[in-house]
Amino acid sequence: MKPSPSELEADGWAFALDVYARPGIADGCLSLQNEAGVDVMMLLVIAFAAARLRILLTFAEVGELDQACRPWREQIVWPLRAIRSGLKSGPMPAPSTDTEQFRSKIKTVELAAERLQTRLLIERLPQRPPKPDAVTAEELRTILGCVVSLFIDKRGKTPDAELFPSIDKIVDAVMQEVR
Repeated sequence: MKPSPSELEADGWAFALDVYARPGIADGCLSLQNEAGVDVMMLLVIAFAAARLRILLTFAEVGELDQACRPWREQIVWPLRAIRSGLKSGPMPAPSTDTEQFRSKIKTVELAAERLQTRLLIERLPQRPPKPDAVTAEELRTILGCVVSLFIDKRGKTPDAELFPSIDKIVDAVMQEVR
C-alpha cells in the first residue's frame, strides 16, 4: 500500500535526522553547505527518495526540486540560520547565557522550517514507479554528485576534490538505510 503524503514526510524527516546524526555526517553535510552552497535538506530528501522509495532523480528533476524550494530556503531557512549563527559571536549582548537560550529557540524554529521544506520537497518528488532493484552506492553517489554540481554551478565554481570525501561519507551512511 502506498504511504500517505504525511507518512512520506514523516519518514523523510526521520531518515534525514537519522543519517545526519551518524558519525562524521554532520561535518560532511556542513562542509558541502559551507564550501559549495549545498542545500543539505534537499540532498537528504533526494537520498531518501533513492534509498527508501527507489526513485533516482535526473539532473533536470534535481533542478526542478531546487526551483520549488529555493524561495523557502532563501527567504526563511537561510535567514533563520544566519540569525542563529550570528548569535554565536555577537552582536552584544551575545554571546551570553541569555542569548544562548534565545539562540536555542531560533534553532528550534530553523528545524521546523527545514521540516516544512522536507514536506515541500517530498510533495514534489517525481511520481513514477520505483526502480525494481535497490539503489547501488554508485547510483547514489551519482545523484548526490548531481546535487552538489547544481549548487557549485550556481556559484560559478569548479568542483573541489575536497568535497568528494563528504559525498562518500553520506553515501556510506545512506547505504545502511537502503531497502
